[in-house]
Amino acid sequence: MGQDSSFRLVIKSRAQIYKSWVAQVKFQTRFPAEWLSENPFVKPSPAQHTNENVGTTQTKTSSVMVDAGTIRTFEDFLKVHGLLLAAAGIPQSLYRKLFEKLSIENFDGGNYFQVEPVDDGRQRRLVLTNSDSMGKESNIFLVDHALSFRLSDAPKQLQEVPGLVERMASLMCVDIDLDSEDEDAEAYESEDIKLSVMEIVEREFEKVKKEGPGAVVWLELEDLDIDDDVFISLDLPTKFPDLIALSLCNNKLKFTETITKEIVKFKHLRALWLNNNSIIQTSDGHVADDIIHNFPKLEILNSFFTRKYTGWALGFCGGIYDKENPGCGHDDNHSLNGLTSLDLSNRGIHSLHKGFSPDSMPSLSYLNLRGNPLDDQSISNILDILKTFTSLHAIEVDIPGPLGDSAIKIAESLPNLSLLNGVNTTKVVESGKNVIDSMLLPRLPEWTSGEPLIDRVLNAMWLYLMSYRLSDEEKIDETSIWYVMDELGSALRHSDEPNFRVSPFLYLPQGKLESAVSFTVLWPTKNIEYGDECTRDYLSGIGEKKQRSARLTAWFHTPQKYFIKEYKTFWENLKSIKSSPVKKASSTSSLVRSDGCPLRVYTDIPQVEEILTHPGFVITSDPKVADIIWTGMQVDEETRKAVGLNDQQCINQFPFEACLVMKHHLAETVQKAYGSPEWFQPTYNLETQLTQFIGDYYVRENKGDDNLWILKPWNMARTIDTTVTGNLSAIIRLMETGPKICQKYIQSPALFKGKKFDLRYIVLVRSMDPLELFITDIFWVRLANNTYTLDKKSLFEYETHFTVMNYRGKLNHMNTPDFVKEFEQEHQVQWLEIHSRIKQMIRMVFESATLVHPEMQSPMARAIYGVDVMLDQSFKPKLLEVTYCPDCTRACKYDMEAIMGGGETIRARDFYNYVFGCLFLNETTHVTAL
Repeated sequence: MGQDSSFRLVIKSRAQIYKSWVAQVKFQTRFPAEWLSENPFVKPSPAQHTNENVGTTQTKTSSVMVDAGTIRTFEDFLKVHGLLLAAAGIPQSLYRKLFEKLSIENFDGGNYFQVEPVDDGRQRRLVLTNSDSMGKESNIFLVDHALSFRLSDAPKQLQEVPGLVERMASLMCVDIDLDSEDEDAEAYESEDIKLSVMEIVEREFEKVKKEGPGAVVWLELEDLDIDDDVFISLDLPTKFPDLIALSLCNNKLKFTETITKEIVKFKHLRALWLNNNSIIQTSDGHVADDIIHNFPKLEILNSFFTRKYTGWALGFCGGIYDKENPGCGHDDNHSLNGLTSLDLSNRGIHSLHKGFSPDSMPSLSYLNLRGNPLDDQSISNILDILKTFTSLHAIEVDIPGPLGDSAIKIAESLPNLSLLNGVNTTKVVESGKNVIDSMLLPRLPEWTSGEPLIDRVLNAMWLYLMSYRLSDEEKIDETSIWYVMDELGSALRHSDEPNFRVSPFLYLPQGKLESAVSFTVLWPTKNIEYGDECTRDYLSGIGEKKQRSARLTAWFHTPQKYFIKEYKTFWENLKSIKSSPVKKASSTSSLVRSDGCPLRVYTDIPQVEEILTHPGFVITSDPKVADIIWTGMQVDEETRKAVGLNDQQCINQFPFEACLVMKHHLAETVQKAYGSPEWFQPTYNLETQLTQFIGDYYVRENKGDDNLWILKPWNMARTIDTTVTGNLSAIIRLMETGPKICQKYIQSPALFKGKKFDLRYIVLVRSMDPLELFITDIFWVRLANNTYTLDKKSLFEYETHFTVMNYRGKLNHMNTPDFVKEFEQEHQVQWLEIHSRIKQMIRMVFESATLVHPEMQSPMARAIYGVDVMLDQSFKPKLLEVTYCPDCTRACKYDMEAIMGGGETIRARDFYNYVFGCLFLNETTHVTAL
């Protein structure tokens, strides 16, 4: 790497606009930032972290204050960067060395390490090469950022920065064509003159004529272009009557009856391989059944054990019996006495019968049983057999599998084991891992020949990206910064027991944020020797309580069976849920002051203060004397006390309303009430249901179904940190930027003139028990700006896949009546039918809350919610989300003609008049009861 500045493509300007840095800030308030001003309900904290309990929030400050002044001395460095050093976990003993290297940007990693290709050039690893050893915490290295970006900017940067996509493709090992034939390898395959099948058979037959029939009992005729006619002409049963093993792999045998008739002439055959012949691919299994039926001694067929296997088959897998030592077809179990290692993986074994015992294999220490059904025995029976092998210290099994679903239970059931799937059994029990696997293969990127480099990089980058989020004393930045370390840093592969640690670090050389430059720092956490691979933990600090094993799926091929089983269990439970809410008559009375005066309203929402002119209400600036508190912020008991509120004041919040307005709680509420209703897309809380989601993803992938998903933060509005992707690694990695739900993307939505749209309905809740629900007679459509497409690069385009343009993009307002008329004409549908289905769905959404959280009811609560709806290609409604105290700017800005009812014009300046009239005075002007 060296110190060549031309080798660096870090974009420093990104760091110059921020006031401080905090890695991995996970939560954000659900309220718009413009409300965080002079408000008695706003706590004095820049960052609000959401508690996982329904209906509660907590606040926590996460900011770094920076003293201005050029960094000249080590003391200056500590003064400015002290909190950052501690947050990065850098040992104090390395502070001075880090300061010295940062001062001159000393990238000296290339003097100590070497990057080497592995996996046929599809990965790279980092090796210590220029030192006899390196002690724990003895040095620290700077790693540059080859690419830094916000997620939506990734395609643009790769397209516009000269040479960047080529460098990234090389760094990520996607700059070669996978399907190009290696002519050199083909030429190298065999320089020997290949004997014909006739020559081989004649050579072996000469041995029989000289030494007798027992001279050839093992015959391998592989990859010789043998077809049915050639096979019959060889007359093998006559020439080799004592054959016990015959391999005909990779030939052209095709017709079942012809081949079976010839093969059954062998009377002593114990092993037969017909792998990679047409006869196997077209036989539907009956060839195997016929052969097994006609061979009383056959133990191995096409690499699988038959139910007749004996110690001979075990000896073959243990390396005892082969062509040179065929075993002569005898059950010499005593020959297995010295067997210490036995690989029985993928042999189709149905049971561990009496030939599999410690009497015949007393020294067996390692056993691999992966890929075997073992379905003729119970779990307890198999475990009882394995317990008898007192020398067995290491075993490899499928989990879940025939030995059970839990690694912990298997480890506890076999107390003599030291290693289970390569992991120390003590650590298995201590870690609480249910699924462990030493055979995880790296998830290497896939692409097709001719696929553009930019698409390859966008797919592969999730195996290399790291991220951080910025914050200052005023707010948390809304989106995370993703970055790719340089070639040295990106070569660090994963280990559960790493010898290095990495951490992002922001350096302020002038003591000012305008001078900020981002790096990653790297230091050894163990003693390492020359030639050792240098590794890091991709999930440092994340244990099984945070779904570590499942999250490793981002980088490795984890056991599909386990995830699919968990998904199917989850799905069966959902399908079994059926609820029927009980409808009750309305009973809420109007809110009336005893003195007959208008109701006093305190609000921190400018629109309400400006246009609430209903004679039944008057605005007050003092919340303590208000009859109604109408606020955009959550009011908890602490706030009530601080502001001086009392229990006789009405408030626009229901207790536990988070069960609807926080996306993960909404999913939980709907699923607990109805399971999986048609109007709610399959949804997973990734913080608790990642395993089930991965199973769903695998099932869809195996079926060839679409696998496009949308990730939404629990508690952010305006589609902040929301992503659409079909990349499994991306979905798992995006958990790092905050807790999210993962919801099946509506891949085929109803379109309006080729563009996506959704509908915002305003819902008024007067009571939760009984449920008194209304929608306003106006709703509005929100349109995407770009034509809808599923092109991969379009998934990064906000104005193609999202519809909320109030805060970014160009807002194209359309009058609802015009939209409805044109939509009906375009699709030849009746909006009245669509509207009826939407109303029914909205009713069910709020009924789900009454079923799951009856504690939401409060006589002093009234509320307004935004319900966002999308239509699928069949014009059926799909619930997107429920929003607390929604932005009603459009309703307050544009006069609208009511679609339903008499079609009268509803004045924008009357919006909050009829909202408040409905909620507090039981009026029904311009609202419809649900």
